[in-house]
Amino acid sequence: MPYQRRTTSSERPTERPIGHTSPATLSRLLPVLLATLLAVLSGCSSSPGVKASPHATPSVSVSATPCTSTEPLVCKIRAMSPKEREKARETRVQYHRLLDRMHDTVDAMRAQGKSDEDIARKVVDMRNQAKDITRSGMSPKDVKALEERNIKKYGNPLGPTADQQFARYGSWAEVIEAAMRSNPAIDRELGLKPHQ
Repeated sequence: MPYQRRTTSSERPTERPIGHTSPATLSRLLPVLLATLLAVLSGCSSSPGVKASPHATPSVSVSATPCTSTEPLVCKIRAMSPKEREKARETRVQYHRLLDRMHDTVDAMRAQGKSDEDIARKVVDMRNQAKDITRSGMSPKDVKALEERNIKKYGNPLGPTADQQFARYGSWAEVIEAAMRSNPAIDRELGLKPHQ
């Protein structure tokens, strides 16, 4: 058998799961995607499966490609018109700002010598209030869908309680961290950096 040199892990091509694209690839594709989007919105596209809407609010028809995300809200975002996506993005940015305030609250409560349990209960309540505030800008139908999901999953229309989060994570410190995170799939879909 002829000698075959073994490749090192640094020489092997990196394999990425389907759906994950490197930042370098994204930066090369972005101009092409933007040009395509502009062509579609202006009614100049001849791409199969992509149609310019004759209505005042332009939209892209992607019904030929089913959503493969496991996150139902990501699929809903993908089905939105550009105008709806922009409104959803603005709402998400507002939600991120409210999460930022939670960091300030945690710092202040720690400076006051509060326990992790006290802090966790406060930030879980703040997160649920943030959801309620941002949902005020959503359609009643969308709010109802989110509340039904949360009632089914947590028994609460706004989401889990601090005690449910403690049962899930096992420590109040983890509950604090989890309360200040955002859903990365939704953030990425709306072009935002996930809130950590």
